[in-house]
Amino acid sequence: MKRYVSLEEISDGKLYKADDMVKADCLGCKDCSRCCHEMGDTILLDPYDIWRFQKGLGKDAQTLLAEGKIALRVVDGVIVPHIKMTPLSQGDEKCPFLDENGWCTVHAHRPGLCRLFPLGRYYEGEGFSYFLQKSECTHPKAKVKVSKWLDVPELQKYEAYVLTWHQIQKQAESLQQENTDEAFGRNLNMFLLKTFFLTPYEADAEFYPQFEARLSAYRSIVN
Repeated sequence: MKRYVSLEEISDGKLYKADDMVKADCLGCKDCSRCCHEMGDTILLDPYDIWRFQKGLGKDAQTLLAEGKIALRVVDGVIVPHIKMTPLSQGDEKCPFLDENGWCTVHAHRPGLCRLFPLGRYYEGEGFSYFLQKSECTHPKAKVKVSKWLDVPELQKYEAYVLTWHQIQKQAESLQQENTDEAFGRNLNMFLLKTFFLTPYEADAEFYPQFEARLSAYRSIVN
């Protein structure tokens, strides 16, 4: 999701790589679940998140949609799923996976944006770096290596995948801007949604080969 602000406005002004130390460790988030409340439709999901949910919960995207745990929205011209907040009293809302004590019930297979927070990604050229969001989390923090904080197996593969998915979304947005036919944009969006999200993954099989197969199908229609 594009953010039309300068890096200096939202960060400590530094860029980090996976092996760098950054003051992002929230020390177990003791007595705090602020980042799991009132997030609206901003916790966007990618295909890896959907596979991880299917592996951890035994539920595919269509089941999570039917249960009201996730919903769909358009981001930069592309339809993507997001965590659907549960309304509470007095206008508050919380993540549907948060229990009554403020603990995440899906922590082991939580989405990538949750793993990333309070870090963000800064895309530049053919790659990206990480940055520390300076005002999004007020909980006391300690220094931690970025790779440890992300807690993602095979981080190099994951980072390559994240970049590829980012490029797919950018390309889809550009294709729609170049082609003013509404049917083209609608068909492209439905193809992306069905191919990368709604078609169930094999939960017991490795994610990346499945993603590559779907990526090949996408490239066959746009190239």
